[in-house]
Amino acid sequence: MMLRYALRTVRHRKGGFLGAFLALMCAAALITACGTLLETGLRGTIGTERYAATPVVVSADQNVHQTTVKQKKGKTKTKHKAKPIAERAWLSENLTTRLSRVPGAERVIPELTFLAEPLTPTGTGGRTAYGHAWDSAALTPYTLATGTPPRARDDLVVDRYLADRARLKLGDRVTVQSTQSPRTYRITGIAAPSGDEIRHQTSLFFSTAEARHLAAHPGQVTAIGVVPARGTDTADLKAAVAKALRGTTAQVSAGDERGPVEFLDAAAARIKLVSMGGAMGGTSLLVAVLVVVGTFALSVQQRHRELALLRAIAATPGQIRKLLGREALLVGAAAGVAGALAGLPLGSWLHSRFVALGAVPATLQHTVSVFPLFAAVAATLVGAWAAARVSSRRIARIRPAEALAEAAAESGRPAWGRILAGLVLLAGGTVLVAVLSILRTEPASTPVTFLAVVVLASSVALLGPLLVRAAAAVLGAPLRLSGPGGRLATANLRGNAARMASVVTPLTLLIGMTCTVLFVQPTLGHAARAQAREGIRADWVLAAEGPGVPAEAARQLRTDRDVATEVVRTTVRVGLDKYAAQGVSPAGLTRTWDPDVTAGSLAELTNKTVAVSELAADQLHLKPGSTLKLTLGDGTPATLTVAAVYAKGLGFGDLTMAHDLVARHVDNPLAATVLVSTARSQEELAAAVRKFPGVRVVSPATADSLQAERLQANAEVNYFAMGLVLAFTAIAVVNTLAMSVSERVREFALLRLAGATRRQVLRMLRTEALSVLLLATTLGSGIALAVLTAFSIGMTGSAAPAVTPLVYVTVVAAAGLLALVGTALPGRVALKARPVTVATARE
Repeated sequence: MMLRYALRTVRHRKGGFLGAFLALMCAAALITACGTLLETGLRGTIGTERYAATPVVVSADQNVHQTTVKQKKGKTKTKHKAKPIAERAWLSENLTTRLSRVPGAERVIPELTFLAEPLTPTGTGGRTAYGHAWDSAALTPYTLATGTPPRARDDLVVDRYLADRARLKLGDRVTVQSTQSPRTYRITGIAAPSGDEIRHQTSLFFSTAEARHLAAHPGQVTAIGVVPARGTDTADLKAAVAKALRGTTAQVSAGDERGPVEFLDAAAARIKLVSMGGAMGGTSLLVAVLVVVGTFALSVQQRHRELALLRAIAATPGQIRKLLGREALLVGAAAGVAGALAGLPLGSWLHSRFVALGAVPATLQHTVSVFPLFAAVAATLVGAWAAARVSSRRIARIRPAEALAEAAAESGRPAWGRILAGLVLLAGGTVLVAVLSILRTEPASTPVTFLAVVVLASSVALLGPLLVRAAAAVLGAPLRLSGPGGRLATANLRGNAARMASVVTPLTLLIGMTCTVLFVQPTLGHAARAQAREGIRADWVLAAEGPGVPAEAARQLRTDRDVATEVVRTTVRVGLDKYAAQGVSPAGLTRTWDPDVTAGSLAELTNKTVAVSELAADQLHLKPGSTLKLTLGDGTPATLTVAAVYAKGLGFGDLTMAHDLVARHVDNPLAATVLVSTARSQEELAAAVRKFPGVRVVSPATADSLQAERLQANAEVNYFAMGLVLAFTAIAVVNTLAMSVSERVREFALLRLAGATRRQVLRMLRTEALSVLLLATTLGSGIALAVLTAFSIGMTGSAAPAVTPLVYVTVVAAAGLLALVGTALPGRVALKARPVTVATARE
């Protein structure tokens, strides 16, 4: 019976349910899109390219492991955890001898992979360039299309893609920036892969001796390919290879397992995509619940008279709840299916944008299954049903006579339960802000930051009617002075506080969330750059347009009077925790670099010591003289003695080691920057490094600007990720405003019949919109300011969030434009009908 009535209600009140449908559909689309990103991170395929002709690949373990044993109630529990390392781990070359004796192995091919970027005018077209020894060309396989293999140290074979793009031919010379100084090679051959599987990389092949020199890992190889003999099954060969390697940390891969071995950046991007998809999906779900509850509350309020009549003719509270619940499920099912289907292309577009921004490599293929769709539909159904239940509590519980009375006039104050829940959420948001002020790492503080905004906005949603009445009391006198429109707006704010509150909530969330998203990264970036500016004492800085500054360029500038400090950056792990680290040249370090040492001395920095930030020292309980065990970027364990503790960890990283120690254990040993202390001029320094392509001499201020551009590029990924949530919130703002105005046709008609002109009614709507905007701006700005201040205290130690006035004004102006458009357009439509016709029409 209730289902039939619900179907009829939805059929005959399409306009009333349209707002809820749109909100739910957008929520389902967003959840589906985020779900596909999450699934891509969990199950996305990383196709192999260079190892296409090699069924079995042996590689080093790319993880650091930790095993803990706990005794509980007489039982022993063993937990094993693993976290990926930042750089490529290498294998001992001696394993090739062991593998050559494996039954069923016809050929064992050692592989070297290292940085090798051709310095051509046309570049590589977005493909990553790697250097290899020609001996490993059979892994793909690459075969010579023309020319001869490289034999001398200055011989080079390039692949067909690079030759065509740069218009290279046999005998041409090309300069290559590798791990050493740039060197010019003569092209002796052009190689072509079998098929068209190579799409994401460019290969440069050197002689074996030159490749080993450039790889700079004597006695080690990147991977080892094992080709089975004729008639040997791949699975049998893999098992035999694994047996031969028992007792080592080497990993054996076959089939789709080879992709992550070949493309380490894609394997690492899985974790980033899971984190990004989970954060976006979680925030989207919280925002969706808040928005949908408000939309349904407005929908139920607009049907108050109808529901009151049902209560008056003996409908029980349970029947009212069932009716609204079934209506919500019908609308939720339709919106969920439509939104889930729309979310699939949205997810694909999101993935392509993240690839374009460099957050996700193209080698990690977008994966889609039915699970995100089912999750979105289920979340939509549950959200719609829960929103309807929450919205129907009051109308279902009050007596029939009271229901009719409330249908005629809005209740004087919200229910005590709603007020209490709002106060609880306000207290919870306050606690989150307090917790945020003591969190000192970005991974810990970021989720708390956005959660605090949503929780505080939820408290605004529950306490909204009281806040609107308070705003009406404050704004009443100024509004009354503005004429009839202002007096009408004041009366509506006081008499329809619940309706106005449903509009304030999404606007508050939009302003608060947008300001938080836009100013979180600048707050962190400005503090880091300020510390770096204060700590760099160098007169000039060497910067590179390519992969980095070669060590030879720094050596050219070092004299008895001049200091050149090379800076190489990486990430290390202490246990399983990740720390930003750098390697710096110790000689004359204090002339170019000052991280504000608070204990110990940088003069003690050697290959066996480390300097740590105060944050790392507090977390790891370290002081000068302490021993620190860590895992370097390529998985090599190291035990170092703490030489110094410094304060400017935000600008210079948590761990600082000697340059030579770090450079031996990173994929790119070229310096990110070189700090120079000298009396020579910029022109003299530029002349000294002229033979190094792409290296230029800049002032510290220019280097700071370049760093700001890099930080902005990284922040764009976060802006884009949260931009969809903000877009959904903006749609909800317009949707709620349109719903609020479109149901006031009868009210507008009565005002017209009472003598109000069309212009006065529109002025009333604009005044209401501006009043609501003022309240939402105050609340949203207050929420954002509290959260950003707490974030700044925790991360930078200073209560000074980086807020750009022009950006803030733009946010408020955009919110105001949405409010005015969402009010004016439905208002003009509602005023088109003749007042007499509307007033005398049957409801």
